Amino acid sequence: MPDVDRDRAWLLTVDGAPQSYVDLDAPEHLEFEYVRRLAHVLDCAAGPGAALDLLHLGGGALTLPRYAAAARPGSRQTVVEFDAALVDLVAEHLPLAAGAEVTVHAADARAWLGQAPAASADVLVADVFGGSRVPAQLTSVEYAREAARVLRPGGLYAVNLADGAPFAFLKAQLANFAEAFGELALIAEPAVLRGRRFGNAVLLASDSALPVAALARRCAGDPFPARVESGAALARFMRGGAAVPDAAAVASPEPPQGAFSLG
Repeated sequence: MPDVDRDRAWLLTVDGAPQSYVDLDAPEHLEFEYVRRLAHVLDCAAGPGAALDLLHLGGGALTLPRYAAAARPGSRQTVVEFDAALVDLVAEHLPLAAGAEVTVHAADARAWLGQAPAASADVLVADVFGGSRVPAQLTSVEYAREAARVLRPGGLYAVNLADGAPFAFLKAQLANFAEAFGELALIAEPAVLRGRRFGNAVLLASDSALPVAALARRCAGDPFPARVESGAALARFMRGGAAVPDAAAVASPEPPQGAFSLG
C-alpha cells in the first residue's frame, strides 16, 4: 500500500520501496537521480520556459508534472496512473500548485495510449512500474509504435527502465523503439552501463535529432553523473537485441534484493 512520510518534503513509498519524492515548497528540487535525468530531457525538449503538451504514463506523486509546471508555465499535462488509491492519496495530501494545468486519470496506461489522439503530445514520459517491474504490456514493439503515433513530428519519448548485465531486457527495448523511431539515446550511470550493477536507464526516442550534447552536459553535472550513449556507441551496446511483439513481451527483470530500497 502507498505510504507518505509527512514533513516539509514528502517521500512516497510503495511496499517499502521509494516511489516518489516531493517538496511542495520547491517543485524544481528533484531528489531521485533518474527523475533529474527525465527533467533534463524536459529542459532540452524546447527553448527555456516554452510551454509543452506533455503526456505522462505513470504518475506517482506527480513529481515530474510539478517540475514541468514550474519550469514551463502554461504547459498542458495529462497524467495516467493505474493505481486509483494512489491518485486519491496524492490529491488529498499533495495538492498541485494553483494554476498547474495537470489532469490526472486513474486508468491503464496501454489502454489510454491506444485511444489517445494521433500527434497530440510534444513529449511522452513513461515511468510505469507494477511493484518494481515495468509491466509486459509496455515492453513490446506495438507499444513503441503507439507511442510514436501519439507524438507530434519532432516529438520526444522518454522512459524510465531498469536492468543489469547482460541487458537482455534493455537491448530488446532499444530494438523495439528502433523499429518506431529514427533516433535513440540512453542515459545511465557508467557503473550501470558497464554491467557492474543493476540500475535505472532512461531511453530516449524521436523522429528528429536528439539534444545529445545538451543532455550530456547536464547529466555530467549531476551529483551522480550519468553518460548519454547514442550513435555508434549505442549500436554496439544494443547488439544482439531483437524487437519483441505483444505475444512475447515480458515484464522487466526483478531487481536484486535491496536494489531500490531505502536502505
